[in-house]
Amino acid sequence: MSRENLYRTAAYVTAFSVAEKFFGFLYRIILSRTLGSEGMGIYQIALSVFAVLATATASGIPLTVSRLITKYRARNNQNAQQSVISAALVSVLCFSVPVFAILFFGHGAFDWLFSDPRCMSVLLILLPSLTFNSVYSVLRGALWGNKQFLPYCIIDLIEELCMIFMGVFLVTRMTDVFDGAKRIAFAVVFSYLVSFTLASVYFLLKGGKLKNPRRQLKPLLSSALPITGMRTSNSLINSAISLLLPARLIAAGFTSGEAMSEIGIAMGMSMPILSIPATLIGSLALVMVPELAENFFRSQFTKLRDTIEKALKITTLIACLLIPPLFVLGKDIGLILFSNAKGGEIIRNSCFMLLPMSLGMITNSILNSLGYEKQTCLYFFIGAAVTLGCIWFLPQFIGIYALIVGMAASSVLSAVLNLILIQKKSREKVRFLKHTALSAVSILPAILFGSLLHNLLSYYLLPVSAAIVCGVVLLCAEILFLFSLDLAQPRWIKTLVKKS
Repeated sequence: MSRENLYRTAAYVTAFSVAEKFFGFLYRIILSRTLGSEGMGIYQIALSVFAVLATATASGIPLTVSRLITKYRARNNQNAQQSVISAALVSVLCFSVPVFAILFFGHGAFDWLFSDPRCMSVLLILLPSLTFNSVYSVLRGALWGNKQFLPYCIIDLIEELCMIFMGVFLVTRMTDVFDGAKRIAFAVVFSYLVSFTLASVYFLLKGGKLKNPRRQLKPLLSSALPITGMRTSNSLINSAISLLLPARLIAAGFTSGEAMSEIGIAMGMSMPILSIPATLIGSLALVMVPELAENFFRSQFTKLRDTIEKALKITTLIACLLIPPLFVLGKDIGLILFSNAKGGEIIRNSCFMLLPMSLGMITNSILNSLGYEKQTCLYFFIGAAVTLGCIWFLPQFIGIYALIVGMAASSVLSAVLNLILIQKKSREKVRFLKHTALSAVSILPAILFGSLLHNLLSYYLLPVSAAIVCGVVLLCAEILFLFSLDLAQPRWIKTLVKKS
């Protein structure tokens, strides 16, 4: 693929991803308003366990299938390509079907997983989609390997829209929050069934065939298992947090319903807002990573340094631009979007962790593109241990903020370790500290200006109008301020637009 086609592909993949996340965000707002914080908590905890199972089943499969198909296509070996798909299907079915049967028919032996027994009922509803998702992951890998990116993007978007429409239809007819949590779980199953069906039909219409998988099982598993293992560890830790947190909140004096409510507010309402930079930085990484890898393998270390500096500076600016509006308007966001003051309070009090969180994300992408996956994996486990420690010891003192403090501490630690490693491994010194420090300092006058503006507008406008006007004016003022300090440069935006 030429450089021009690569960036064009990255652009429309990013566009579909942004659209999918936008619709998902609207859906979460609807669920938060109709299901409530307790129902969201029940659903989120069950979903976190299902995510571990889905990750363990097939998370390494799409990338491995894509690699092997690309390899055999270059050799014009059509039979081997078809055997890879067959081997992948055998592998995922041999795991997903027994796991479904064991958990579905023997779930009584696993009730100890949840502090609230209602979560198991929701998980049982989700389980059938484990097989649908695993088969789709194989077909998705085949689409990647054959460079059929558009069908994959369209199917994923349709899956998201089907979940939203079915979820809204079902949840508006719920009788209580537990019934609502079960209903949105049915919507998830329906959406996975749709993506499975569409991908299967597309595969068959395009002449897809299956061959004897025996010769491809070993190379497939040897490549997929390490990737799956690392991603499953990540998912397991996130699931452990979801299971440990309600138990520690209950031990700190919360009732089961109160604990579910607190988790629903933090994870179902506040965290999606605080994760906004992830979409923007993910798009940045998608554009930057191929260039980083190319510079590294061609030993073009000056260009490599320049690209790393550009990625770090743009990431810092994204975070520093978003922190002041979230701090000033956090409470308004919680009330306007979710009708929940506590959600807005968490957004306001937690927004400062966006800077280390964003730097941790982009530095992970940089180091992985340079071949340092083992180091970033180690740093992830160190950060995860810190998060788990905070969740264990702090709920009795700060309640649900134990999760926020743990995530912030983990992000700071990962970002610092990643940046130190980048400095050590770069042949030419990467300069970013001055830019990062100045950008961080610019947050304070922006917050002061935004707070004064918000107070003024609140006297003359309705809350929604005041929040919108304040947010737009504050962002524009921040951008002008950063340009005046020479912290932002128009050529970065121009470069990205050209490459997209």
